[in-house]
Amino acid sequence: MSKEIDVTPRWPRRLWIVRHGESAGNVARRQALAAGATRIALEQRDMDVPLSPLGREQARALGRWFARDGAARPDVMLTSPYTRACETARLFREAGGCAAGEPICPDERLREKEFGILDGLTAEGIAAIAPEQARLRHALGKFYHRPPGGESWCDVILRLRSLLDTVSLHHGERDVMIVAHQVVVLCLRYILENLDEERILAIDREAPVANCGVSEYIFDPLAGRDGALRLAHFNVTAPLVEEQAAVTVEPARTGEPR
Repeated sequence: MSKEIDVTPRWPRRLWIVRHGESAGNVARRQALAAGATRIALEQRDMDVPLSPLGREQARALGRWFARDGAARPDVMLTSPYTRACETARLFREAGGCAAGEPICPDERLREKEFGILDGLTAEGIAAIAPEQARLRHALGKFYHRPPGGESWCDVILRLRSLLDTVSLHHGERDVMIVAHQVVVLCLRYILENLDEERILAIDREAPVANCGVSEYIFDPLAGRDGALRLAHFNVTAPLVEEQAAVTVEPARTGEPR
């Protein structure tokens, strides 16, 4: 007689979702916007872009903050496979944010939103080089617009639903940290809190997700039939401030609907 496998979802005790530290791409993008350029000057593939010197210090600062006596620390580390996210997780671990031997597990479902033919273009560049896509994006909104070769927010949400199934089945009752990207942070919030397009875009308009900004969910066993993760903090930068590391965010995207 075969043994039945229990696949009842069990959420982590805590789930931290962290955006990567400031990257060389973030710096190049700010420079492109300031210059009114159509393209962001980067020689690497997006997935190979490293952290900036400040981004490395932000990751270390976050690790030092988590290393304080009495502070909860993750015992599962999941990360986007992109260099800037993996580097953030590694430096966080080196600074004591989690156990020295804790594996860092890249998962391709946490990768950055893919921009397709719009990759590397500023808002001015999209209007000049791909005006039809600019019109479509304005008409559909960025939640549903999928550029050729790229993804919409809905596409990102689809892969993240699968990722959260994996988290609930394999990392129940543990303290999990995810290191990823701005859109991924927002799309995870969309799923975990059962939001709609209007609400998640309103949250996006309120303030950009900071580099190494921390969002925290805590499991509430009394929520719903099987319990649920409840938001405790969103986009918190206090660890950086307390560790005297500068806080950085994406500049306003002039000309792009939010």
